Amino acid sequence: MLAALAACTVSASPTERKPQQAGQGMQPVKVAAQMAAVHAAAAVGDQAAVQAGMGAMHEDFRKSIKLADPNRQVDRESARMAARRVEGVRSLAWIDRENLLVIVDRNEARSYDTIDAICLELEPLGDTLGAVVNLQSGAATNGDELDILSRNCQLAPGDRAMLTRKRQAEVIFPEIRAQYCANSDATQAAAAKRQPEAEESLRIIEALTPEI
Repeated sequence: MLAALAACTVSASPTERKPQQAGQGMQPVKVAAQMAAVHAAAAVGDQAAVQAGMGAMHEDFRKSIKLADPNRQVDRESARMAARRVEGVRSLAWIDRENLLVIVDRNEARSYDTIDAICLELEPLGDTLGAVVNLQSGAATNGDELDILSRNCQLAPGDRAMLTRKRQAEVIFPEIRAQYCANSDATQAAAAKRQPEAEESLRIIEALTPEI
């Protein structure tokens, strides 16, 4: 029974297998080999091989410019079921057609390793270049722990696929929270600076006040 349950859970720890990567640019040597193969297939009239070769080149070009395939969007409902298999995932929901918000059950699970594990689960369901995973900890107790960790499945943190806009998943904008923290720190510093003066004033008042 325990073995069966373990088999249904995907660990989010680092593994040898990593999600697909886009935006790497086309490799001249590979392109030359693909073109040679297409020309050879065309010379013998192998149209299937020609189409396959051209399709592979088109796919490499699409990924190099970070353009998601609109005909292979990740199926949302299947993605919800697949992502639940990742260890630490407590709940999830699609914010829009490309942003998946995932709540994990502990702060340690809010990591890029968890995002990798989720993206690997989504790969059989469509083109993950059109999917952004947003992680938030359900065990957060302060603002820093509440921060959402976001990344496109096939790109580096902060990078976006072509023709997509950055979605603000945070309830409170990071800039506003940073300003609030800065103001709070300044207020505490000013209060600490005034503390000796306040204590000295109180001492003088006590010294000048006659006992009854």
